[in-house]
Amino acid sequence: MLKNAYKLLLDAFGPQHWWPGETPFEVVVGAVLTQNTSWRNVERAIDNLRDADLLEPRALYEVPVEELETLIQPAGYFRVKVRRLRSMLEFIIEQYDGSLDAMFQTNLFELREQLLGVHGVGPETADSILLYAGGLPSFVVDAYTHRVFARHGWIDFDADYHQIQDYAQGELPQDVRLYNEYHALLVRVGKDFCRKSRPRCEECPLQELLPNGKPLMRD
Repeated sequence: MLKNAYKLLLDAFGPQHWWPGETPFEVVVGAVLTQNTSWRNVERAIDNLRDADLLEPRALYEVPVEELETLIQPAGYFRVKVRRLRSMLEFIIEQYDGSLDAMFQTNLFELREQLLGVHGVGPETADSILLYAGGLPSFVVDAYTHRVFARHGWIDFDADYHQIQDYAQGELPQDVRLYNEYHALLVRVGKDFCRKSRPRCEECPLQELLPNGKPLMRD
């Protein structure tokens, strides 16, 4: 079913060219900063870091906390995010001597567990780093994924992150480009059609896959 859905979405929307970021490190920083905010705000914060020539692990870690708070302020919750970002930087520096190349050569399962041990890094952030910065096959699940899958009856509404990820990775081949594109397409259909309220099911590219032509809704 997920393969059919992917084809329908790709035919409808085309490639999404996701995730935005010029370097793997920029993607790592963006994955931390994008929590609870829009990507537009994150871009402003990353532009500040780029203008200050700080998009490198050691350089960014050595920035005084107060200065870093000012630089990333556009991303919102800047005091919380500074702590999380510094925890990520400390992990990269202490565990991998500041080398993302060395970090992403680690076994996928082992690295994922390490990332989940970093303060402020949950499954979605960890998988975004693995997939988009590291080019590793770890399917990213977000609220759009959950909503689309549940409304089509592919998962239960109460399924947790890892249950959804296991389902997706069991249905799809381990393919980084596929995982990358699929997540972006799910975001697109979730924003434009499978909205939280007043979904536009009749116009949705996945309409033909709905059970009895109607979405399942949580009671």
